[in-house]
Amino acid sequence: MSRFSQPDPELGHRLSRRGMLGVAAGATAAALLGAAAPATAATGNATAADATPATASGTKGRGRPVLPPGRLGIQLYSLRDKVSTLGFGPVFAELERYGYDEVEFAGYTQGSAGPITLAQLKRLARDHGLNPIGSHVGYYSDDPDAYTFAQNLTKVLDDAQALGLKHIGTASGPFRYGSTVDAWKRAAEDFNTYGAAARARGMKFYQHNHSEEFSFATDNPKVRLYDILVRETDPDLVHLEMDIYWAYVGQFRFSKRPDGTPAPFEPLDYVLRQPDRYPLFHVKDGESDPSNPYGYRMTDVGDGDIDYRRFISAVTRLRGHRMAHHWQAEHDNPAESFTFARRSSAHLHSLREKC
Repeated sequence: MSRFSQPDPELGHRLSRRGMLGVAAGATAAALLGAAAPATAATGNATAADATPATASGTKGRGRPVLPPGRLGIQLYSLRDKVSTLGFGPVFAELERYGYDEVEFAGYTQGSAGPITLAQLKRLARDHGLNPIGSHVGYYSDDPDAYTFAQNLTKVLDDAQALGLKHIGTASGPFRYGSTVDAWKRAAEDFNTYGAAARARGMKFYQHNHSEEFSFATDNPKVRLYDILVRETDPDLVHLEMDIYWAYVGQFRFSKRPDGTPAPFEPLDYVLRQPDRYPLFHVKDGESDPSNPYGYRMTDVGDGDIDYRRFISAVTRLRGHRMAHHWQAEHDNPAESFTFARRSSAHLHSLREKC
């Protein structure tokens, strides 16, 4: 199936997320997968297990829960339709009911519910038992007034600090200067600068991957771009939020170099080698589909083929790392966003480690 005859879901995700992020500046100043349609998520009335994730009626085994207590979050980009129509308050109330502990922002504005200040937003989250754990902001823009790290670093950090965030990052890839080795070294210097500024305020700067980060440098196809990012950024200043789904899409797409020679990699190995660099994860699922250019079709968490019992357990079993990471459920284009949130929480709460 030709990528040119269908919309590119990864590009579409980036552009639509960028559009959502773009409205953040106004508010703060005033106060895929698949080469065709998005994957279909389950809809309809919630089951008992969906409505009450903590009961774990779908428990898989009798071991310790895979998910550490107090560490399940959700990327609010997944619920952008509900935020824009209902506002943050009703959305947070639903997330509290579904058993979520944390939220990660992708913009600080709401739609028909009217304007909201950062102080109100922070209080609203806390009133519903939700910890604002991080936020996605654009990396750079041609607009000098854009709400991005490159154009308005101080404002971005001011807002993150006002919300009490411990992490502030970007879902933009380090492609600002191109896809050569030196281009990514320059981007790494930018990230080190943002990381130092965030650290000075008691926060961690992070970058969230898509699949293209695992492609190869155009001037040296033996070098994987993600390896440049990991190597050239200061581990004390720049952290990484692995989107697990997109990392496995990257594995499908880029386990061979452009000349066809093998270049296999395992996303989990990056984390196990440097677990301190990965404070945040996106828990996103996909059904394997080798006929698809991306190798998967995005699904609600639990409906796909990514083994989250294995992945989360491998990280949380590391000594001292049971409570060191935050797991954010996400779906780029859920068929029904509350259903996605409810079912994903129920599934993750049900997982048990093997005895």
